[in-house]
Amino acid sequence: MEIGMVFVVGAGTMGNGIAQVCAQKGISIVLNDISQDALDKAVKNINWSVSKFVDKGRLSESVETIMGRIQTSTGLDEARNADLVIEAVFEDLKVKQEIVKKLDEVVGDKTILASNTSAIPITEIASASTRSENFIGLHFFNPVPMMAAVEVIRGITTTDEAFQYGADFVRYIGKEPILVNRDIAGFILNRINMLSNMEAYRLVEQGVATPEDIDKGMRLAFGRKMGPFETADLVGLDVQLMAYSSTYEEEKDPRFYPPTILRRKVLAGHFGRKTGRGWYEYDENGNRKD
Repeated sequence: MEIGMVFVVGAGTMGNGIAQVCAQKGISIVLNDISQDALDKAVKNINWSVSKFVDKGRLSESVETIMGRIQTSTGLDEARNADLVIEAVFEDLKVKQEIVKKLDEVVGDKTILASNTSAIPITEIASASTRSENFIGLHFFNPVPMMAAVEVIRGITTTDEAFQYGADFVRYIGKEPILVNRDIAGFILNRINMLSNMEAYRLVEQGVATPEDIDKGMRLAFGRKMGPFETADLVGLDVQLMAYSSTYEEEKDPRFYPPTILRRKVLAGHFGRKTGRGWYEYDENGNRKD
């Protein structure tokens, strides 16, 4: 597989991680965002993460070599030279569709367009494009450099060739593709995980257990590296709420209706590590307080 350049839209946590794993595999990256401050922060975060991998001997190239493959841009024009464009902005259908419409005017006919949405059906996002046959879902998991699985989602008009390209790309960057053959809200892993997470939140809401004990139990009993509350604080409670709400609106299945406690915490601004408070509290460096 030959990949000349990947264009990533969105310099948040997911965009950072996608750019990093591509650069580590020798792919040239353009990381895009409307905010130069966000791009500067992203480059700093990627440099820190790559340095950790190099220090631990997990990468054979230098930090400078890997970082040299990453460029930044506040405009979309450079997407015209990309083999693959990955949209990785927050979970808002209208925002994603607006970006897709703008990209549609720039990218080449053979460019594969992808969305990193965690829950919104790919067909809905792809409907904003005139080339929906070349549109796929590439759902990476957080933190991207550490998580091996990537869901590859087929929209209703996605061609076999584009779907296969997505699976081949995932393998090329050292990940394992999880093939989603039918486009449903939440896809595979998040649909399973959502129900588990929401049951954990309801148990806390009902006073059955604390986040600490549930997280500890999930780690010790099921071998998870992080419990559901720790993971939620890393991902962002606001991000989770948008994903859960999108799935509920699509399916109208009461199982996916977000618990009151999650909705209230998001209204209060308790998003997790990024705001200093979620299910747990954190200091200015993102370290959890006792």
